[in-house]
Amino acid sequence: MTRPLEGRVAFVAGASRGIGATIAEALAGAGAAVAVAARSEVEGKLPGTIGAVAQRITDAGGRALPVRCDVTSEESVEDAVARTVAEFGGIDILVANAGVLWMGPVETTPLRRWQLCLDVNTTGVFLVTRAVIPHVRARGGGSLIAVTTTGVTMTDLGANAYWVSKAATERLYLGLANDLKADNIAVNCLSPSRVVLTEGWLVGGGGVEIPPEMIEPPEAMGAAAVLLAQQDAGGITGTIQRSEALAAE
Repeated sequence: MTRPLEGRVAFVAGASRGIGATIAEALAGAGAAVAVAARSEVEGKLPGTIGAVAQRITDAGGRALPVRCDVTSEESVEDAVARTVAEFGGIDILVANAGVLWMGPVETTPLRRWQLCLDVNTTGVFLVTRAVIPHVRARGGGSLIAVTTTGVTMTDLGANAYWVSKAATERLYLGLANDLKADNIAVNCLSPSRVVLTEGWLVGGGGVEIPPEMIEPPEAMGAAAVLLAQQDAGGITGTIQRSEALAAE
């Protein structure tokens, strides 16, 4: 079995369920030791915990560390990254996946929902990325991946806090690709090509019914993340990738 990420360490933020959990397990299956980072230590409104995901990885023969991480808290992020480095010796790969969904019209969006999307989907990515960069640099290079959405380009469908926050993250990462090229660090965004029916989508998708042909299996995001995780600045960097298109290449 090919294990292209053998010997590398990945920090996956927002990994207790959905796309994040799928990516964490895919990276572990490719040989990486994985920090399964999220707030969910116990079952809440949505199913999934960091402990359960880490247990699935270890049961499959991989290495995983469940680590509590609130991406809106600078202290929590710094502590989670420090615990990962103490356990695994460094970090080579970041997947910034933590996110909240709010797709209501701007006119009826409460300020607290608007701020939450920005706090988690944009500032949260900034905090985990800033914390991880020195450790990836110390390894001589690596890969940073931010999970975004195709909704960023769908301006004909209007505006909402979720798409705005993800658009800001894409601009952040496209700029970082240039900033970190000299450090041999690849920086890319990754979104599903179609809709992945995660637990978060089912709760926060506004009751939108998705045609079967528009539904993407979460495994496509896992496969695409493994490909991007193998990159450094000499490979794919400074791009916005769609999962199924990337996997097809």
